Amino acid sequence: MTENEKETKLEEAREYDASQIQVLEGLEAVRKRPGMYIGTTSSQGLHHLVWEIVDNGIDEALAGFANEIHVTVEKDNSVTVTDNGRGIPVDIQKKTGKPALETVYTILHAGGKFGGGGYKVSGGLHGVGASVVNALSSELDVKVTRNGHVYYMDFSRGKVKTPMKVIGEAGDDQHGTAVHFTPDPDIFRETTTYDINVLTTRIRELAFLNKGLRITIRDNRPEEPTESDFLYEGGIRHYVEYLDKNKNVLFPEPIYVEGAQKGITVEVALQYTDDYHSNLMTFTNNIHTYEGGTHEEGFKRALTRVINDYARKNNLLKDNDANLSGEDVREGMTAVVSVKHPDPQFEGQTKTKLGNSDARVAVDRLFSEHFNKYLLENPSIARKVVDKGMLASKARVAAKRAREVTRKKSGLEISNLPGKLADNTSKDPEISELFIVEGDSAGGSAKQGRSRLTQAILPIRGKILNVEKASIDKILANEEIRSLFTAMGTGFGGDFDLSKANYHKLIIMTDADVDGAHIRTLLLTLFYRYMRPLVDAGFVYIAQPPLYQVRQGKFKRYIDSDEELTEVLGQLSPSPKPVVQRYKGLGEMDAEQLWETTMDPDKRRLLRVRDEDAADADGVFSMLMGDQVKPRREFIEDNAKFVQDLDV
Repeated sequence: MTENEKETKLEEAREYDASQIQVLEGLEAVRKRPGMYIGTTSSQGLHHLVWEIVDNGIDEALAGFANEIHVTVEKDNSVTVTDNGRGIPVDIQKKTGKPALETVYTILHAGGKFGGGGYKVSGGLHGVGASVVNALSSELDVKVTRNGHVYYMDFSRGKVKTPMKVIGEAGDDQHGTAVHFTPDPDIFRETTTYDINVLTTRIRELAFLNKGLRITIRDNRPEEPTESDFLYEGGIRHYVEYLDKNKNVLFPEPIYVEGAQKGITVEVALQYTDDYHSNLMTFTNNIHTYEGGTHEEGFKRALTRVINDYARKNNLLKDNDANLSGEDVREGMTAVVSVKHPDPQFEGQTKTKLGNSDARVAVDRLFSEHFNKYLLENPSIARKVVDKGMLASKARVAAKRAREVTRKKSGLEISNLPGKLADNTSKDPEISELFIVEGDSAGGSAKQGRSRLTQAILPIRGKILNVEKASIDKILANEEIRSLFTAMGTGFGGDFDLSKANYHKLIIMTDADVDGAHIRTLLLTLFYRYMRPLVDAGFVYIAQPPLYQVRQGKFKRYIDSDEELTEVLGQLSPSPKPVVQRYKGLGEMDAEQLWETTMDPDKRRLLRVRDEDAADADGVFSMLMGDQVKPRREFIEDNAKFVQDLDV
């Protein structure tokens, strides 16, 4: 460090005094760092505002005081959430000296979810939901109906506009809360437009998880408003049926278990299908615990133990037979595990993994007892479950040798792929990209045009195996899939380890035609079923090659659609005649064109594959890639208007 630099540092140190310590009052901290409270200010965070208010209504339902919640997206993209719960208290809160309604909406960590007896079970954002939504809304107003009166209060960006006042009278049997808010465009700069499909999907899920609770969602934005009404008296039993609607089930009704232990309520519903993959979804207090946790561990442990015990006692497994593994007994299973815990401990602010050890014990004990009884009382179903696991075990043993082949012996050695994978030279996974390229011709151009430091190329020939309808031993017999597993280095299925990924970008690069779309769907099915953490981590991308190149003199532009082509040609002079090149396949591009349109990090456009709703994603893959023709045909007919003919 030079003398001048030292002097500058000393001067900065002298100037660092109390005047530079910033104190954020009220909800200023939320507006200053919104990501700390809602995760992101993108579309996901925008929708999170709705969930926080809806969660308050759900908590009223869990406490036994509400049975209806109504969500309305208004024409101006504001949202109204109404419940028929008790209504937020309006009397003076002793500590703040303000009405409880004002306290709830203006002070962080104020509410009935902190041991005051208001709620035995609750979800929400650690009790800060109402105030955070208020802070991040340009306008918010609340109407509370209770004690024979209707109370009103409104806010702007977290600050009180109109003090609480009575605006009407109500009957003794009328009660509830109505919240209307407008997301602040200064916070949500990416978008303030709500996606009705995202809202509907989550609201349907909440209705499944809370049997007997009616939740409606209305969209007033279209010329003809739409409304959906969800009420499931069967709760998660109906959820499992919904998840399996496009699958062949092994028995008519899902197995259902319900019980309580030491204040923890446990619900489990499961069904078996003839599929080769499992779909296990876990929830705590209606929060989707994507990363599982102790309740999931308890369920898996009990499921494996009970099935093995039954198989032994009924001589379906012989003395010298090995026990069925957890992966074996879960093959083809669809299950929903929902626990309601009075004091859930989650790992991290995002609440994606449950940490309570008592939840593990409760789920294990309650599910074991009821599931064992169910198998004894239903021997034909029990036999189907055991047989499914035994078939999975045989396939697993047959696949063991092939599985070992897919593991790298050291570094990036690919001894079984001579000349197929053109690897990159960097050993840093964070900057390494693997392009899965359709066809040897395009693969050759990609190899020539790539950045050798960061980009690896794996050409595949034709369509890979449809893993939706294949056992693991057949999957590993497929050369293209083995090549991909080996290149990634992560393993697959139950052995998958994301930390071993050799590339943090896995880019699907296929032709812009029907065959290319089919190959892309087959690859996405493979990733979703056997390498799911890649999708969850955001490592999977889809390349967006152009459809046309237009040249006229020094002018050159790549075009993505017929509409854009018409627009560009209309802007060019007729002489000399523009030259239009149509790319029917990646193989028609030379190395330079492929680089500058699809591979150059500074110019390319990639679509990141996200799995924001596992239930719908699972259903779509089962429907598209399964063996039931009718739902697939109906899907194509319903969505045909969105398909563009790329071969014209």
